Amino acid sequence: MTRNFPALFGAAPTHRADAPGRVNLIGDHTDYNGGFVLPMPIPHHTTVELRLREDGMVRMWSASVEEPSTLETYSIGGETRKQDWTDYVQAVTWALRPDHRALRGFDLRIESTVPLGAGLSSSAALLIALLRGLRKALGLEFTDEALATVAHRAETEFVGAPVGIMDHMVCSLGRPHEAFFLDAATLEHEYVALPQTIEWVVLHSGLSHHHATGSYRERRQECETINRLLGLRWLRDLERNGLQSVLARIGELPSPLDRRARHVITENQRVLTAMDFLRQGNAQGFGTVMSASHDSLRHDFDVSIPDIDLLVELARAHPAVYGARLTGGGFGGSVVFAAAAGNGRDVAQWVSQRYRAGTQRDATILLPFNRETSHL
Repeated sequence: MTRNFPALFGAAPTHRADAPGRVNLIGDHTDYNGGFVLPMPIPHHTTVELRLREDGMVRMWSASVEEPSTLETYSIGGETRKQDWTDYVQAVTWALRPDHRALRGFDLRIESTVPLGAGLSSSAALLIALLRGLRKALGLEFTDEALATVAHRAETEFVGAPVGIMDHMVCSLGRPHEAFFLDAATLEHEYVALPQTIEWVVLHSGLSHHHATGSYRERRQECETINRLLGLRWLRDLERNGLQSVLARIGELPSPLDRRARHVITENQRVLTAMDFLRQGNAQGFGTVMSASHDSLRHDFDVSIPDIDLLVELARAHPAVYGARLTGGGFGGSVVFAAAAGNGRDVAQWVSQRYRAGTQRDATILLPFNRETSHL
């Protein structure tokens, strides 16, 4: 049973802030390679309520934790990783401390409709929501882009998740109903109107992932090895020589590094092509590029799993679907489909029923968004 702020802390909150999750339409494992991405914010949000304290104590409670009967606490300056959700709160104060000596303790309540481990940036949504709340409460003079960079440093350096900056940028700067094109090397970004001919569908496979450990970290390490072998800062630096020349050079790398590099290089090209299709309102073209992205993530980057592949294959078999792919870092999480407008809910249910028959697992329909099933 959820508990409100006064019941938890004995007084009303003084500040409230939120931030959205995101779905990446195309461009995965490119941001930490200095490449291009094309996500969009989703209606699911993380909301924080807080009240400043006179001491340096932080007391926190999350509605997303099963049976959270007690408050979690720590002192600012004494942040210590616990490898649970509290690390993300600690990461924010850890990242803010060096430049903001006036940082004070606070009581914090967190509630979210962004599903955990679904590849939809639940962690970035929490970081940005908390930073927005502290910006209000403490009068911090941070731009939205600066919030994103602080959040990224908090997640990579304190939490230890080797993620790129895409999630933090779109959760901080994204606009509803627009795609957010980002050059991760320069942080230059552009808003792109989404065509009304497409309805976006997102299904969570029921299998979660964790980016701070495991195969996601391994993929990033492989990309760093490629950069060292080729004497590059970013893999995208090869692209100025022309695609065919680049593919010939990465073909000299040992397996599987050649396939990892091929994915990153070709995915950057697919993002740029997808941008052109969006501007043209070409739903069929965009869907074709989405599907090619999934095939590359599956065969070259090896981040898909059978359940995700099944969802994608089922979606592609539906006549109202233009294209489908996994979204996020992979190894579980969610898939995104581009469906013909007006068909999203029917497509989602059609795919979910067949996924259930094939896996005995339920897929959760996250888009199209249904506010009646949301707990916020």
